[in-house]
Amino acid sequence: MRRGVKAAVVGSVFAVMLGGAGYGAFNFVSALSDDGGSGSGSQAEVKSGPPSAAEVEETTRQFFAAWQQGDGAKAASFTDNAAEAEPVLTSFGQTAHIGDVKITPGAAVGDTVPFSVKATVSYDGKSEKLAYDSELSVVRGVTTGRALVDWEPSVVHPELGDGDTLVTEESANPPIEAVDRNGTVLTKEKYPSLGPILDELRAKYGDSAGGTPGVELAVRHTASGAADTPLLTLSEGEPGQLRTTLSARAQAAAEKAVESYDESSVVAVKPSTGEVLAVANNRADGFNAAFLGKLAPGSTMKIVSAATLIDNGITSMNGPAPCPNEAVWQSQTFHNLTGMTPNENATLSESFARSCNTAFVKYADEVRVDSLTKEAEERFGLGRDNWKVGIPSFDGSVPASGGPDTAANMIGQGQVQMSPLNMASVTATAITGTFRQPVIVPQSLDDRPLAQARGLDSGTVQQLRAMMNRTATSGSAAGVMTGMTGGFGAKTGSAEVDGQEVANSWFTGYRDDVAAAAMSQQGGRGGEAAGPIVAAVLRAGG
Repeated sequence: MRRGVKAAVVGSVFAVMLGGAGYGAFNFVSALSDDGGSGSGSQAEVKSGPPSAAEVEETTRQFFAAWQQGDGAKAASFTDNAAEAEPVLTSFGQTAHIGDVKITPGAAVGDTVPFSVKATVSYDGKSEKLAYDSELSVVRGVTTGRALVDWEPSVVHPELGDGDTLVTEESANPPIEAVDRNGTVLTKEKYPSLGPILDELRAKYGDSAGGTPGVELAVRHTASGAADTPLLTLSEGEPGQLRTTLSARAQAAAEKAVESYDESSVVAVKPSTGEVLAVANNRADGFNAAFLGKLAPGSTMKIVSAATLIDNGITSMNGPAPCPNEAVWQSQTFHNLTGMTPNENATLSESFARSCNTAFVKYADEVRVDSLTKEAEERFGLGRDNWKVGIPSFDGSVPASGGPDTAANMIGQGQVQMSPLNMASVTATAITGTFRQPVIVPQSLDDRPLAQARGLDSGTVQQLRAMMNRTATSGSAAGVMTGMTGGFGAKTGSAEVDGQEVANSWFTGYRDDVAAAAMSQQGGRGGEAAGPIVAAVLRAGG
C-alpha cells in the first residue's frame, strides 16, 4: 500500500443492524457526561467489582452503536483507552471506506462478548463484501467505576495490532507472483509462514517486478518501513513474477516441522551459495523471528567459540578442554546441564560434542574481551549491521562484554543475540570456510552490495566439521540425527532466559549442501524441540 497517498474521506452513515436477543433498540443515556450518574447530574456511587451481565450488555450495545454510526470519538469513549481507540475506530469508516455494517453479537461468556461483522468496502466505484469474527471484553473503569470495553485494536479487526489502522486505496506496490528457484509458485495459502515474507518482498520489489497495482483494504502497520498486510482485494492488479532463492520442497518441510512446536522458527540455507532455501515460523504474534529474532542462542554459539579457541592457538580439536562440574568466572558460577558427568581430561572435541559449558568458561581467562567479537565479525560476518538479504533481517550481535559476560558469551548467553538465520549462516561458514551473506532474492535482481567477511582457514574448517559430526553421531545431537545420510553434523543449544521456567531450545546442523537452524521459545533442550525441526528440514534436502 502506498504510504502518504491521500484517500478521499467519505463521511459514512452506518446502518445499525444488530442481531441477537436483547440487542434491538439502543437507549443512549447520559453515559458520556456523567459517568453513569442520573440525568440531573448527581454523582452516583463509584461501582467496583466485575461488571454485571446487564452492564456488559449495555456497554456493548452503546459501543457498537457509536462504532457503526461512524462516530469514532463516541465509540472510543466507551473503551478504557479512548486516546488509542479513536484513530482506529475512525479509520474503519473513513480511510478504510467500510459501510453497510451489520454486527451480530453472540452469547456473552462472563465479561466477554463474541461478535461477527458483515460490511461492504467501497472505493472509487469498486466494492466487495467483508466478513470476519472478533470479540471484546468489558471491564470496570479504575477511577470512574464505569463498565468499559477493554481496548485492544483486535476488537475492530483480528489483524490489527498496536498503532495499526485500516486503509483502502490503490496499492503503491503491484502484486507479485513469487516463485521458487525451480519456478514453482509460492503462495501464503499453501505456505502460511511465507505470508509476511511475501508482503515484504512485494513492498520492496513489487514496482520492479513488472506488475500493475490493484485496490485493497489493508492493515497499515505502525512500524516504520513495515509492509502493509492486505485483507481484501477490491480490484485485482496484474502480478509481476519475482524469482526467489527458496525451495518449495524445503519450504514445505519447514512449514510442517514447525507446526508441532509453538513459538518456533527455522531457516535453511545453501552453504555453497548463501541462498535461503526455507524460512518458517509458528508464532502466535506472526513475527518473523526466523530473520528478526534477537535471542541468546545458547550452546549453538560454541561453534563460533570453538573457532575462536582454534584460531587464537588456545587449544584444538584434540587439545585439552577439561569439563569440571562447575567453573567460576569473576564471582559468577557456571554449571553444566543436569546429569553431565565431569571429565577433567576431556578434549575440545569431547566437550563440544557433549556441550560442556564449563570447558568453554574455563578458557575465558585466555580469551581477550574482544576475541569472540572479532571472530564473529571478521570471520563469520556477524554483528556489522550490513546484511542485505532482500527483506529486513537481523545480523546478530556479539558485543565485547567485560565482567562475567566474557565467559557467558562463550556459551551463547550474556550479551550475545542471534536469529535462526544467523545460526544457519554460522553453520554454513563453519563447514565451507567461506562466509556467504544469506539472500532470499538473487543479488542480480537489484545489484545490492552484499556483506563480506574473511572466513575460516581450512584447518579450522576441518576441525569444526569433525566436531559437529561427532556431536551428531555420538554427542548431544545424536538422538535426533539418527539415520541421517551423507556428510552431516550438528550442534545443540538451550538458552536460559530470565522469567522463563523452561529454556529456549536451539539447534543447528548441516547435511551435504544444506545448513539449517531452529529456535523454539521455551522448548527446553536443543534436541527436544529445535532439533526435530532441523532434522526434518535436512532430511528433505534442498
